[in-house]
This record gives sequence, C-alpha cells and structure tokens, in this order.
Amino acid sequence: MLDRLSPLDASFLYLEEPETALHVGSVMILEGAAGRRARRGSAPLDHDALVALVSDRIGESSRYRQRVRELPGRISGPVWVDDVDFDITYHVRRSALPAPGSEEQLAEFVARIQSRPLDRQHPLWEIYVVEGLEGGRTALVTKTHQTLVDGVTAVDIGHLLLDTEPNPDIPTPPPWRPRREPHDAALLADAVLEAVRRPLTVADRVRGGVVDGVSGFARRTLGGVGSLLAQAARTAASPAPASALNTRVRAPRRFHMLRTDLVEYRMIRDAIANGARPVDVTITDVALTVLTGGLRTWLQARGEPVHSATTVRAMVPVSISEGPAEDEPLENSVSSSQVVACFVDLPVGEPNGRLRLERIAYQTRHQTRSSRALPASSLTSIVGFAPATLHHLGARVAGAVSRRMFNLVVTNVPGPQKPLYVGSARMIATYPVMPLTPGQALAIGLTSYDGEVFLGLNGDRAAMSDLDVLADGVLEALEELTTTVGTGAAGGSEGSGGSEGSGVIIDTDDTSTPTTPSIPKT
Repeated sequence: MLDRLSPLDASFLYLEEPETALHVGSVMILEGAAGRRARRGSAPLDHDALVALVSDRIGESSRYRQRVRELPGRISGPVWVDDVDFDITYHVRRSALPAPGSEEQLAEFVARIQSRPLDRQHPLWEIYVVEGLEGGRTALVTKTHQTLVDGVTAVDIGHLLLDTEPNPDIPTPPPWRPRREPHDAALLADAVLEAVRRPLTVADRVRGGVVDGVSGFARRTLGGVGSLLAQAARTAASPAPASALNTRVRAPRRFHMLRTDLVEYRMIRDAIANGARPVDVTITDVALTVLTGGLRTWLQARGEPVHSATTVRAMVPVSISEGPAEDEPLENSVSSSQVVACFVDLPVGEPNGRLRLERIAYQTRHQTRSSRALPASSLTSIVGFAPATLHHLGARVAGAVSRRMFNLVVTNVPGPQKPLYVGSARMIATYPVMPLTPGQALAIGLTSYDGEVFLGLNGDRAAMSDLDVLADGVLEALEELTTTVGTGAAGGSEGSGGSEGSGVIIDTDDTSTPTTPSIPKT
C-alpha cells in the first residue's frame, strides 16, 4: 500500500513559499576541548563521527530516507517513497566559522541556513556540523520539515541523536533496503481506487488539506477539550490587534540566541506564590511576562504607540494529556499528548512587571482550568530529547490555525534538567528555530535544559532589523521582574488568585518537582 501524506501534512507543502520555509530548526552547541579534558579526554564530534551516528539513528525512522512525490495535477495527495539514491553525506554537511567564531557569527550562519527551503527532491532534513567556535566548541544546526515530523511516525532529528550518557551501547539497525519507486501508472491507479473508496477524503486533499480558519485537524485536536475550545472560539471571534509584528515577510532572516538562568524564573514564581497575597503563576507565565516586557521595550524604541490597553496576541501551543493506554506508559510516546492552541493577549501596555505577570497568569489559567495537566516529568522522561519534537507539534498547530487570530507564535517546551550527549560530546546549549508564516515577522521558541532557559528569536531580516533591541529588552525585563518581585512580592497587589487546578499548561521546572502545571516551555 502507498504511504500517503495526511491532508495536514500535505498542506505544509502546498502552503510553503520561497519566503516562508516551513521547517523547524535547532542549534545545539557541544562542549569544547576543556570540557572533554575534564571528562577524561572524550573524543570530539567531527563530521565523520556525526555521519556514522546519524546513519545509525535514522534506522529507527524510515521517514529520514524517504522523499515526497506528488501526483500530476494533484489528483490525490502526495506519497512517501523511498529515496533509492539516498546519500547521507548530502544531508549531513560540514561548515566552519573563522576561528575563534563568536555566537553572533553562529547566529548569522543559522539565519542564512534556515532561510533556505529544503530540496523536495531529497528527504526533507539537513544537519550542519559547524566547527571553529570559540573555546573549541562545535554546533549542530538542524532543519527538519514539518511534513516529516508528526510525533508518531517520525520525531525530530535532534530527538534521535541525543542520549543521557556518552556513547551508549545501542544495537546497530539492520541494513536499509529501499523499495522500488512506483511508476506513474501505479500511483494513478491507486488514486482512482482511493477516489472510489473515500471520495470526501480525496476532495479534501485536492483543496490542499486546510481551510483558512481552524482546520479539520485543529477541530479534532480541540474537540475533546471542552472549555479550551470555547475559549479559542471566543478569541477567534475578535481578530488579533494590529501590530508592527505583522507585515510582509521575505526570505532573508535574522536570528538571535539568548541564554538565561532557570533559577530566576523559579524564584519569581515562588516569590509570588508564597507572598502575603499569593497568586498562582507558572514558569511559563513568567517566561511570557519576560517576553512581554521585551516587546514593550522594542515597540517603544520604534516609536510605536503604546498605551495602557495595547496588547500583542501570542499563540502558545500547550500539551493536553489524553492519558496513556493501559499497556502504554505515558513516558514512552510523544503522541500520548495532544498539542493545542492557547491564545494569550500579552499586555505590552502595562508598565508594571508584576501586574503583567498576573494578567498573563489569569488568561492561561482561565483557558486551561478544566483540562488535564501534563507535567514536565512526563515529557522530559521521553526517550531522547522530547522538546525538539514538541516544537514541531507546536508549529503544526500554529499552521492549522488562521494567522488572523494571533500576532506571533511562542513555543515553550520543558527539557531535561540533566546533561545530554551527542555521541561522546556533551550538549551545553540548545536553541529552537521556529518558522515564520506569511505576514508574521517574528517567531519565538524557548527550551529549558540543564538549569537554563534558551531562547531562539527568529525574525524577518528587513522587518526585524532591530531584533537585538528586542533581545536586550527581554534580558532587561527578566532583571526588572527579578528585582521587583524579589523586593516587593510579600506585599502582593490586586490581581487574579485562586488555584491552577488541573490546567493544561506544562510546568517547566525540573523533573523532581513537577507539582505546578505550566505551559510547554520551549
């Protein structure tokens, strides 16, 4: 039987444009020589070692050796076919920065690489091993198309490469033997047969698989969530506010990497929760508040009108626990959770950091109160590195919802709070690279890992020429909130209170204390 793309997967191909490539990326920075010596001289991860590692790991997922083939006239959906000429060295590429390469130079390299669409004549993924970073470090820059990663059939390439210990003993996969690619006549015959059996499905695929609005995928995903669906419908009834973030998007990109301390987010959360007038907030509420402060600074620096009622609407993908099957532990499957859309009006017009936090916390709690929480421990214990795949799922939800509903996407996924390794090399930082959609000049991803929070800001090169102003504003907002809450939390202020109940938001705290539900942290 032919392996046909689902309507949603096909839509990511149909809607992709040269200016808005629909792949999700990541930047993984690996330790330098000093770190290797401290661990008794483990070998560096060079290009040849990475090729061998990737070759072994993609044996777990046939998708990484398959390419997409479309039928003439799109009379039916495209299909996955084995790439009989698969060449792993085409996908695993070597590059370098002029030593000693800075993180600013790495960010510029990432911006150039991520702006280029993937070649559909090959499997839809690439990895660049970037040498020459300061301190002898190495970076892995990945690109994986949203069509490829669904969390069920295939997970992100970063999910496959990372381990909890150096060089674990993993069985070598059996040799790969590609199936012969079907001829056009066989594809057409299968399409005709499918048209007879399932005419409505074929009609959906011819239309491209999605409609402008909440697609069939999003409706099915939200269907069992009750109050979250109602809230999403109410949010969708009013379009997102006009914003400088929404403009024509071109192909060139800017990328900025921010590294912050998870302890600061926890301190802010705990200080407010334990104050004289406690307010229930989550780590993700704090992260969204910090981003709100950065956006406020950025808008003011541009001379944009910012008044008390000014907001920026963020679409924040959140994970909903469906509950594992009796014979399937939740930890063993990314698909044990659903990822749905939560809409948060970020109060950029509010000058007080604590009040911004309370307003955001009220919205997230209100939208998710009746849903089942999926604690961070359930995600971070998934074999491999779950955040890479969960960023993909978040991007898929964003693609299934009308862009008129929100100004930007913020994905926020919790990662493990212990070191991970690529081969023998320890990963010391990881930054997500979220794709831009037409008319939206900025996308933000956050990931917590090993005691830190890593932010990836991906922007249109022309529209976000001042992306560094936004980045500086985010750091200033975190410092301001830390100072304000640390000195004045005990007095409290008027705002929302109450219990988070069983909110859908994922807590991004470490896996030993997954007690406070919170939004997925990227």
